[in-house]
Amino acid sequence: VRYLHSDINTLERMDIIRDLRLGKFDVLVGINLLREGLDIPEVSLVAILDADKEGFLRSARSLIQTSGRAARNARGTVLLYADRVTRSMQQAMDETRRRRKIQHDYNQQHNITPETIRKEVTQVFDFGKEVEATPQYEVAEDFAKYKSLDDMDTVIRSLETEMQAAVKALEFERAAELRDQIQALKKLIVFEA
Repeated sequence: VRYLHSDINTLERMDIIRDLRLGKFDVLVGINLLREGLDIPEVSLVAILDADKEGFLRSARSLIQTSGRAARNARGTVLLYADRVTRSMQQAMDETRRRRKIQHDYNQQHNITPETIRKEVTQVFDFGKEVEATPQYEVAEDFAKYKSLDDMDTVIRSLETEMQAAVKALEFERAAELRDQIQALKKLIVFEA
């Protein structure tokens, strides 16, 4: 069991999600989280505790979004724990039912059998780590393009700032590309220096 909460920084969060996807643990407890775009096909159960406690994290939209974490798994299930069914819960269940009917009808019409999405666990989550079978990247520009090592350092600092901004914006693939450019430039500095 691992815990995910708002005090965990972005890079740690990425490591935790990667470990879940790799099967290093089976249960991830999210505390007061609301994340769009958490694409984790291995999630087969979402349990929402205190689903009847009205508020931002229990609005119809939030319940739908949180429930959606199980949507990429063909066996995905959502459990709402509550003492009563609130208006938000009912709206979320009605909307989910409506969407499922549309998807079911489409699948029937096109002879589609739902399957769990298979998505590779990429190295995007391995910022700053040496990873086996890491592809080798090269810088397209020749070192001579930079007038000095200071120019190269300025470019690297700029790329690092851009990478951190991409991480904060949850643009992990862009951040990984920038990380690879930075590593290639640093290798070029060592080679040319």
